[in-house]
Amino acid sequence: MLLAVPSKGRLQEPTLKLLEAVGIRPLASDERALVVPTSWSGVNLIRARPEDIPYLVESGRVWAGVTGHDYVVESGSNVVEALDLEFGRGKLVVAVLKSSGVSTVEELPPGARVATKFVNIAYNYFAELGKRVRIVRVTGSVEVLPQLGIADAILDVMATGTTLEVHGLRPIATVLETSARLVVNPRYVEHELTKKLVTFIRGYYAAQGRKMVFLNVPADKLEAVLAVLPAMEAPSVTKLAKGDIYEVFSVVPEDVLPDLVMRLKEAGARDIVITPIEKLIA
Repeated sequence: MLLAVPSKGRLQEPTLKLLEAVGIRPLASDERALVVPTSWSGVNLIRARPEDIPYLVESGRVWAGVTGHDYVVESGSNVVEALDLEFGRGKLVVAVLKSSGVSTVEELPPGARVATKFVNIAYNYFAELGKRVRIVRVTGSVEVLPQLGIADAILDVMATGTTLEVHGLRPIATVLETSARLVVNPRYVEHELTKKLVTFIRGYYAAQGRKMVFLNVPADKLEAVLAVLPAMEAPSVTKLAKGDIYEVFSVVPEDVLPDLVMRLKEAGARDIVITPIEKLIA
């Protein structure tokens, strides 16, 4: 089974880090290799341009992949967005030179040249507005084109807005919000491998910002400790083999820990141990 990952761009590094976190580790380090075996039995990574990944997954020869929502929409491919992976967030915007005097899309003159690599999205967006523009297809960076007089506006992804600012541009409309998505061929949505991958990714995200807390509590302090200890459903309580002592453990939000530990100590808890959680699978 082939799992497509971005071979370049802003989604590449976070995608590989996410796969590493869920246990999918490349077993070859040769950057020239396009297909790489992994630590998951039967799963190989295939490196591809993020804009090509929707087409590869749609073909069925590649079971799933990670790419941007913007590329899925642009391609029009028949794939299922199984998960929003919560990184690579940005907005697809229309931007113009600050000096242009244009503040809305409606103010663009008829026949205005709009440079973009998202040609299909651009055509559909301006058609829905009933706005007549000329779409200029560009495969590389578009931000400099208005300064060169090659375009009147651009349609491109804005993450922080810094690149637009550097080139004297400002956004005048948001076309689409985007982020990285796990896309799956429709035939493989119910496949066991897809279910396993989705479960492990969700488990990784669910564990973020949470810690496991273990503590020992004398029997006469147990009620007071449980009253202040948060839990997903309820804390686990086990009587120790020696003495009238109970071991209590629970999953708690990390941001409450400083105050929580002090309250637990005041309630009678001792031997408090805090550990990280790799995955939290409901």
